[in-house]
Amino acid sequence: MFERPQSGTKAVLVHIDFRDQEARESLEEFRQLAHSANVKTVSVIKGARSTPDSKYFIGSGKAEEIHTAVVENNAQVVLFNHTLSPGQERNLEQLFKCRVLDRTGLILDIFAQRARSYEGKLQVELAQLKYLSTRLVRGWTHLERQKGGIGLRGPGETQLETDRRLIALRIKKLNKQLDKVRKQRDVRRKSRRKAELKTLSLVGYTNAGKSTLFNYLTNAGVYAADQLFATLDPTLRRLELPGVGNVILADTVGFIRHLPHNLVAAFRATLEETESANILLHVIDAHDENHQACSEQVNQVLKEIGADSIQQLEIYNKIDMLEDAQPRIDRDEQGRPGRVWLSAHTGAGMDLLQQSLVEVFLGKSSGGYVPGNAMLRSSDSPGLLTRKIHLLPEAGKLRAEISKWGVITREQPDSNGGWILDVVIQPELLEYLSHQAGCFIESDIWAAVSNA
Repeated sequence: MFERPQSGTKAVLVHIDFRDQEARESLEEFRQLAHSANVKTVSVIKGARSTPDSKYFIGSGKAEEIHTAVVENNAQVVLFNHTLSPGQERNLEQLFKCRVLDRTGLILDIFAQRARSYEGKLQVELAQLKYLSTRLVRGWTHLERQKGGIGLRGPGETQLETDRRLIALRIKKLNKQLDKVRKQRDVRRKSRRKAELKTLSLVGYTNAGKSTLFNYLTNAGVYAADQLFATLDPTLRRLELPGVGNVILADTVGFIRHLPHNLVAAFRATLEETESANILLHVIDAHDENHQACSEQVNQVLKEIGADSIQQLEIYNKIDMLEDAQPRIDRDEQGRPGRVWLSAHTGAGMDLLQQSLVEVFLGKSSGGYVPGNAMLRSSDSPGLLTRKIHLLPEAGKLRAEISKWGVITREQPDSNGGWILDVVIQPELLEYLSHQAGCFIESDIWAAVSNA
């Protein structure tokens, strides 16, 4: 459709530092984006400006420096770590005689490579067309020409107007298809709510380790790699938590600084899994020096999609890459888990994550249970308690549930058809049992037996 230079994998990267901190991007993250797009970097051009140039985005001197690097390295594409206007992109391509892509175009290219599912491909195509529609303005020369020739004459419509109309029609069709996908997802979510299934959604900056954590918890085998946007298509799996039962765990696309609004809009159907979650597991790369800024960017996107009010449990991942870092739970003033330090790669601290999730869920569902009460021995490791539990005959389902937890050390029947269990159990699970009908703990046992 477009008279643009052919692209390739040999690229010159351009990174400009601006005075405005909000406009600044990370060079290291830009390199990772290029790597994720399977680009071979032949040169990196850096510079500094107070404001972008209206014609080239960069100054004429810097433009000549980039042109020289393109010629010397036989580069096929120039990648900018910034957002370019259609006019700037056009002017740079005329000057460099090669393809020019900005940060948004690069991210879209990565998404196009990662999309596997029907829904993912629809979302990527929609984002690409919305991005492309702005590139038709001040576009390429043939788009300004009137169509001509036998069978090609239109009612006074230029090629530019035709292309705009065709893109608009395709965008309309894609939106209808995605609306259908959204309705199907909504039906499945209603079914889960009807079945009283709780939902956990993994969110976080791209490459924080969400898919690795997801695989460790569910054995799902989804693609996980040290790349930005390794996960594009959402994956849902069942996860069993002691005392809670089955919950749904969702792995979602990662966020990034200055995530293009077209992408947020196109992936709305996917992000609705995040909006409807009971708890968000905010995965943070503890080894990243800029993890605080990355965390703020994630929260900003969550605010944009209306998910900022959902309860979060922060997961500080990759502690195996830190010196002397140990798995632990950080709690708030009320003793509630707020942050779990672990390594999804080695499995260190995964038991603490499970413990925290059980506390959070039971804290919501079991009357009177307050996580962090006197039963918890320390803020980092509550430890296990040894108790004797008596179950009445009508508590057979509860006995089966306790058996699944693997906490029973000794079991004997009583004279009335019930059971007496010796257990080594976590405090929060013991608290959960204390609220269940037909279950009595320690000093309550003999009174229950005598009254039976």
